[in-house]
Amino acid sequence: MALDPEHRLVISVVPGKRTTEHVRQLVNDFKERTEGRLMNLITTDEYPVYETEILEAYGETVVPERTGKPGRPAQPYKVPPAGLKYATVHKTREKGRVIKIDPRVVFGTVVAVMAALAVSLVSKAINTAFVERHNGTDRNRNGRKVRKTYCFSKDWQVHEAVTYFTMYSYNFCWPVRT
Repeated sequence: MALDPEHRLVISVVPGKRTTEHVRQLVNDFKERTEGRLMNLITTDEYPVYETEILEAYGETVVPERTGKPGRPAQPYKVPPAGLKYATVHKTREKGRVIKIDPRVVFGTVVAVMAALAVSLVSKAINTAFVERHNGTDRNRNGRKVRKTYCFSKDWQVHEAVTYFTMYSYNFCWPVRT
C-alpha cells in the first residue's frame, strides 16, 4: 500500500503477499497515479525489493560509451535522479519486540532528507508509522483480515474485492479527524 501521510489518502493498493511482482505493480501504479512526479520523501521498511523497484521506476538510464577495447561493452544501468529522496527504517528486535529503530538514507543525501522532514506537516522523523497505523485501521474495518476469526477469507477474489472496497470507503467516505 502507498499512502500520502499528510492527507491520509491511500494512493495505491496491491492486495496479496509481498512479492517482487506485487512491489513492482505498486511502485509503477503509484508513479502512474502521481504522473511520474518525484515525491518529497519516500519511506519504507527494509524489504530490499523496494529499493530495486523504485530505482527501476524512477531511475534514469545511463548508457556507457564504448571504449573501443576488446570484450563486451558495458551494459546500461540506472541511476537515481537528483531529486529522489528515499529512506528506510531498520528495526532491531529482541524476543519479538522492537527495541531500536535506525533510519537509513538510500537515495539522496542526509541533508536533503532532513530538509524534506523539516517541511513535513506530519512527521519530523523517518518512519513507517502511518502505513502501520493504516494497516491496523484496515484490519479493524475489514473482518477478513483479522487473525483467528470466523470471517477469515477463503475465496481470494472476494478478499481482493473487499480490500478495494474498504480502501475506497476509507478514502472517500470516512472523514479524517486530524
